[in-house]
Amino acid sequence: MPIGILHRREVGVTLSVIVAKKTEHHHPEDETRALRARVRKIVGQLQGVERMLEADRDCAEVLTQLVSARKAIKSLSEKLIHSHMHHCIESAGDEASAKRSLRELLTVLQRYVE
Repeated sequence: MPIGILHRREVGVTLSVIVAKKTEHHHPEDETRALRARVRKIVGQLQGVERMLEADRDCAEVLTQLVSARKAIKSLSEKLIHSHMHHCIESAGDEASAKRSLRELLTVLQRYVE
Protein backbone atom coordinates (compact mmCIF):
# COMPACT_ATOMS: atom_id res chain seq x y z
CA MET A 1 0.00 0.00 0.00
CA PRO A 2 1.78 3.10 -1.21
CA ILE A 3 1.88 6.07 1.10
CA GLY A 4 3.26 8.51 -1.39
CA ILE A 5 5.17 9.14 -4.56
CA LEU A 6 8.56 10.79 -4.62
CA HIS A 7 9.60 12.78 -7.66
CA ARG A 8 13.27 13.39 -8.31
CA ARG A 9 14.79 15.22 -11.21
CA GLU A 10 18.16 13.96 -12.41
CA VAL A 11 19.89 14.82 -15.66
CA GLY A 12 16.73 16.09 -17.33
CA VAL A 13 14.68 13.03 -16.35
CA THR A 14 12.08 12.98 -13.63
CA LEU A 15 12.07 9.74 -11.68
CA SER A 16 8.91 8.77 -9.85
CA VAL A 17 9.23 6.22 -7.11
CA ILE A 18 6.34 4.78 -5.19
CA VAL A 19 7.14 4.78 -1.48
CA ALA A 20 5.55 1.84 0.26
CA LYS A 21 4.86 1.76 3.95
CA LYS A 22 6.82 -1.03 5.58
CA THR A 23 4.50 -3.32 7.43
CA GLU A 24 5.15 -2.87 11.11
CA HIS A 25 4.74 -5.69 13.52
CA HIS A 26 5.31 -6.02 17.19
CA HIS A 27 6.32 -9.10 19.06
CA PRO A 28 4.82 -9.79 22.47
CA GLU A 29 6.81 -8.06 25.20
CA ASP A 30 7.35 -11.25 27.19
CA GLU A 31 8.79 -12.99 24.12
CA THR A 32 11.14 -10.09 23.39
CA ARG A 33 12.25 -10.05 27.02
CA ALA A 34 12.98 -13.80 26.90
CA LEU A 35 14.97 -13.46 23.67
CA ARG A 36 17.01 -10.61 25.13
CA ALA A 37 17.74 -12.74 28.21
CA ARG A 38 19.04 -15.48 25.91
CA VAL A 39 21.29 -12.98 24.14
CA ARG A 40 22.69 -11.78 27.47
CA LYS A 41 23.43 -15.39 28.43
CA ILE A 42 25.27 -15.97 25.15
CA VAL A 43 27.25 -12.75 25.61
CA GLY A 44 28.19 -13.95 29.10
CA GLN A 45 29.32 -17.29 27.70
CA LEU A 46 31.51 -15.59 25.11
CA GLN A 47 32.98 -13.25 27.72
CA GLY A 48 33.79 -16.36 29.75
CA VAL A 49 35.57 -17.83 26.72
CA GLU A 50 37.56 -14.62 26.40
CA ARG A 51 38.59 -14.85 30.07
CA MET A 52 39.55 -18.49 29.58
CA LEU A 53 41.77 -17.55 26.66
CA GLU A 54 43.38 -14.75 28.66
CA ALA A 55 44.06 -17.25 31.45
CA ASP A 56 45.53 -19.70 28.93
CA ARG A 57 43.04 -22.42 29.91
CA ASP A 58 43.09 -25.87 28.39
CA CYS A 59 41.97 -25.89 24.73
CA ALA A 60 39.42 -28.65 25.34
CA GLU A 61 37.78 -26.59 28.10
CA VAL A 62 37.61 -23.52 25.84
CA LEU A 63 36.20 -25.56 22.98
CA THR A 64 33.57 -27.05 25.29
CA GLN A 65 32.41 -23.55 26.19
CA LEU A 66 32.39 -22.55 22.51
CA VAL A 67 30.24 -25.58 21.68
CA SER A 68 27.84 -24.52 24.42
CA ALA A 69 27.70 -20.95 23.08
CA ARG A 70 27.17 -22.22 19.54
CA LYS A 71 24.26 -24.39 20.66
CA ALA A 72 22.76 -21.42 22.51
CA ILE A 73 23.03 -19.28 19.35
CA LYS A 74 21.42 -22.08 17.31
CA SER A 75 18.58 -22.34 19.82
CA LEU A 76 18.07 -18.56 19.76
CA SER A 77 18.06 -18.60 15.96
CA GLU A 78 15.45 -21.35 15.87
CA LYS A 79 13.27 -19.41 18.33
CA LEU A 80 13.52 -16.32 16.13
CA ILE A 81 12.68 -18.31 13.00
CA HIS A 82 9.58 -19.69 14.70
CA SER A 83 8.64 -16.23 15.97
CA HIS A 84 9.10 -14.71 12.51
CA MET A 85 6.88 -17.34 10.95
CA HIS A 86 4.18 -16.79 13.55
CA HIS A 87 4.24 -13.02 14.01
CA CYS A 88 5.47 -11.76 10.66
CA ILE A 89 4.15 -14.24 8.12
CA GLU A 90 0.99 -15.75 9.62
CA SER A 91 -0.15 -12.37 10.93
CA ALA A 92 0.67 -10.38 7.81
CA GLY A 93 -2.04 -7.91 6.87
CA ASP A 94 -2.30 -9.10 3.28
CA GLU A 95 -1.07 -11.83 0.98
CA ALA A 96 1.60 -9.64 -0.65
CA SER A 97 3.11 -8.80 2.74
CA ALA A 98 3.07 -12.45 3.74
CA LYS A 99 4.83 -13.45 0.51
CA ARG A 100 7.43 -10.72 0.97
CA SER A 101 8.11 -11.83 4.56
CA LEU A 102 8.35 -15.44 3.44
CA ARG A 103 10.87 -14.54 0.71
CA GLU A 104 12.93 -12.61 3.25
CA LEU A 105 12.86 -15.60 5.61
CA LEU A 106 13.92 -17.99 2.85
CA THR A 107 16.84 -15.73 1.96
CA VAL A 108 17.99 -15.67 5.57
CA LEU A 109 17.52 -19.42 5.94
CA GLN A 110 19.74 -20.04 2.92
CA ARG A 111 22.51 -18.15 4.73
CA TYR A 112 21.67 -19.87 8.01
CA VAL A 113 22.25 -23.39 6.64
CA GLU A 114 25.49 -22.55 4.84
